[in-house]
Amino acid sequence: MDERAIHTWVTLGVIATAVPTLLYLLFRTAPYGRHGRAGWGPTVSPRFGWILMESPAVLAWLGIYLAGPNRAEMAPLALAAMWQAHYIHRTFIFPFRMRGDGRRMPLVIAASGAFFNVINAYVNARWVSTLGSYPDTWLTSPWFLAGAAVFAVGMAVNLHADTVLLNLRAPGETGYKIPRGGLYRYLTCPNYFGELLEWLGWTLATASLAGLSFFVFTAGNLLPRALAHHRWYREKFPEYPAERRALIPGVL
Repeated sequence: MDERAIHTWVTLGVIATAVPTLLYLLFRTAPYGRHGRAGWGPTVSPRFGWILMESPAVLAWLGIYLAGPNRAEMAPLALAAMWQAHYIHRTFIFPFRMRGDGRRMPLVIAASGAFFNVINAYVNARWVSTLGSYPDTWLTSPWFLAGAAVFAVGMAVNLHADTVLLNLRAPGETGYKIPRGGLYRYLTCPNYFGELLEWLGWTLATASLAGLSFFVFTAGNLLPRALAHHRWYREKFPEYPAERRALIPGVL
């Protein structure tokens, strides 16, 4: 079996895995953050956990990309810049903006996230720099232009939503508050909505099954967590705005 066939099967495997992941997480919320609970083995600090979990999306992705024959071409470089812009922030900036509050992350959660990111790095980086075809003219194609625009909007939404959450508490303050401002007027999880937009944009910009596999898997992870967050806020805050949806404005 040649590599293209192997890559296709791995990509289809990521898509297929999204379905049981969605179903499992609808009933068993991943045990970190506000949903943390005992019984999941050794734990690490959230900062270390995030770095461990996300670093393959930067480092493995870059290594795989640089091994490809198309690594120096303009369109693959533009796509690589999009990917790395998200993950360099998520891996090496966001964790150091987090405020320690004594919570811990199960090591198994960080390790499983890292494992997925290695597979996802292969699927997407190998496609962009080796198996896909992106001539310079791709940069002016409707697919790339629409995808880059959606990605940029999603990243802006994601960054703003994260900033609102990180600034909710004053230094030394503990406890939870209702986030307000921006898309929090309409959604419980605009950060997740922004991330979905990013990977929808990536799917369009790459016009690939590889990109679609990541979007589908991301949706399978974030939809159940957004619903869990939504339930949690409604239970904790009787005054929680009734008009807010969990993840998609006016829909869900």
